[in-house]
Amino acid sequence: MSDLYARHKAVLPDWLALYYKDPLEITHGEGRHVWGDDGRRYLDFFGGILTTMTAHALPEVTKAVTEQAGRILHSSTLYLNRPMVELAERIAQLSGIPDARVFFTTSGTEANDTALLLATTYRGSNQILAMRNSYHGRSFSAVGITGNRGWSPTSLSPLQTLYVHGGVRTRGPFAHLSDADFISACVADLKDLLGHTRLPAALIAEPIQGVGGFTSPPDGLYAAFREVLDEHGILWIADEVQTGWGRTGDNFWGWQAHGRSGPPDILTFAKGIGNGMSIGGVVARADIMNCLDANSISTFGGTQITMAAGLANLSYLIEHDLQGNARRVGGLLIERLRAVAAQLPVVREVRGRGLMIGVELVRPGTDEAHPDAAAAVLEAARAEGLLIGKGGGHNTSVLRIAPPLTLTVAEAEEGAAILERALRSVQ
Repeated sequence: MSDLYARHKAVLPDWLALYYKDPLEITHGEGRHVWGDDGRRYLDFFGGILTTMTAHALPEVTKAVTEQAGRILHSSTLYLNRPMVELAERIAQLSGIPDARVFFTTSGTEANDTALLLATTYRGSNQILAMRNSYHGRSFSAVGITGNRGWSPTSLSPLQTLYVHGGVRTRGPFAHLSDADFISACVADLKDLLGHTRLPAALIAEPIQGVGGFTSPPDGLYAAFREVLDEHGILWIADEVQTGWGRTGDNFWGWQAHGRSGPPDILTFAKGIGNGMSIGGVVARADIMNCLDANSISTFGGTQITMAAGLANLSYLIEHDLQGNARRVGGLLIERLRAVAAQLPVVREVRGRGLMIGVELVRPGTDEAHPDAAAAVLEAARAEGLLIGKGGGHNTSVLRIAPPLTLTVAEAEEGAAILERALRSVQ
């Protein structure tokens, strides 16, 4: 056991999990690579849990942070803040929500917590619809609506949560149906559920479930849900903490794959926008955002140094068409991994969109999750210089692949080759 690992165990919670039997300290990074305390260079296919969105040590972001630090780091939301206003203007315009207002937080958890506060206040209801296999953060209210047992340490909640079918396409009672019939069955389930309860405040849903293993419904499911919700005045909250900013390639926001019935009422974001700086936030129509009748500020949300990073990072992403790169390189990577998976009984499915890819592992010849194999592949990939993540609602047996959006074709091929060898090693 390393000295740092021993110190970690002595002062931090037991439930603060670390990857790998021999945990890794990352000392620095550049581009799509990081270096460990072992002196080795690793190709990073997880980006600090989808947070280092553009690149490690991106010069444009580093310069913006350094220059802002030389002026002022922080003043709170009690004072006018030019970088916060400028970033809010850009996000409001990009959100697709009419008459949008933006509130900044420091994390996706806090963003979702704020969205729940707004929705329940606006609607006068503490009932929430959420998706099975979902994850929305680690605050008391976010845990209460999380539909993933592995990330829900308590059943206590300030909210009454009702779970809806549809977030997982290839498991569950509707998995055998065609896409169109799957959507129809999920809509019928939603209608039936609403016939047995008081009207909820909102449905909260990740367009692609992150911690749940990068699962998603067929395109159009949430548009069909929205038609039902609108009949009852129920709000739609799109949790874009992992799907936002072009990561899915096809769209800038995950909700746009379900946009036939219009944008969400509330959108939450975080992770990639700060490229490692702590930024989260909520976008909502003005009437919803302004519904609170008591004071509410954010000490660290919108602080100048994080806003400077967000502005520089967003500008780089758009100017260099990283959404397009995610679509092109991600498409190549998914097809490469599917070709490998076709030869390996341990792989149940390769799924995803853009640079948000899940590889689900099972015990060969069964449909049973295989968390031991996932852990072994993680170790084998690291041994060859590749860092990936894992997750999934069925015993953490999904490999999660989400590199920075500047990933090159050569790096995608290198990572795929390492991952192929790692997968073959657990057969």
